[in-house]
Amino acid sequence: MIRIAVLYPHSEGKSFDAEYYQDSHFQLVKEKLVPLGLQGLEFDHGLQQGGLQPFMAIGYLLFESLPEFQAAFGQVGAELMADIPNFTDIEPLVQISEHRKFSLS
Repeated sequence: MIRIAVLYPHSEGKSFDAEYYQDSHFQLVKEKLVPLGLQGLEFDHGLQQGGLQPFMAIGYLLFESLPEFQAAFGQVGAELMADIPNFTDIEPLVQISEHRKFSLS
């Protein structure tokens, strides 16, 4: 399993519309990527307790494999990227990782 983290760093004067991201952008992501193998979708919105967090938000996508993600993003990535200006003026960073989940028992 791989996990794609899309990170939106804090930067002076930049904005991020968390409601649009969660309610509209994630719907678009689900509509386009679930049929192409998306296994999970998560969203962290940074809290500002005690100062700025390093990231305003982080979105996560789970796919079975890197080739599966690459094929899916190759088909619909341009459309997903075109929606970014609707919720932020931040240039996102992307981290692709092997995802390992551990049992707590």
